[in-house]
Amino acid sequence: MATVGFEKLRVYQLSEQLSDAIWDTVCGWKPLATDTVGKQLIRSADSIGANIAEGSGRGTYQDNRRFVRTARESLYETRHWLRRAFKRKLLKQEQIDALKPMMDELSPKLNAYLKSIGPAKDK
Repeated sequence: MATVGFEKLRVYQLSEQLSDAIWDTVCGWKPLATDTVGKQLIRSADSIGANIAEGSGRGTYQDNRRFVRTARESLYETRHWLRRAFKRKLLKQEQIDALKPMMDELSPKLNAYLKSIGPAKDK
């Protein structure tokens, strides 16, 4: 199974950008907010890239695809925690506006990456 190093994948690089932006945001929150919503948000965002990386190191295309699906699930979880943070007034609209383009770009890129894994399928 020949693959490109995960660090060179645009989808992985984008997941890192999102994760780092969320980290920087949450680090400014008060302890209760950080301990509850913040930690969950950081974990789910970090999990996107971690699953892309782990999947690329697996021995089969099926395993890699499974981990990319898990990365996609983590993206949806991140979206949930961002909604909770906004609703609880932990995030300002400007912060949401900065994160939204990354979220919007990451979703179709994960789907495209998932479709690209493995040999071309016969139709």
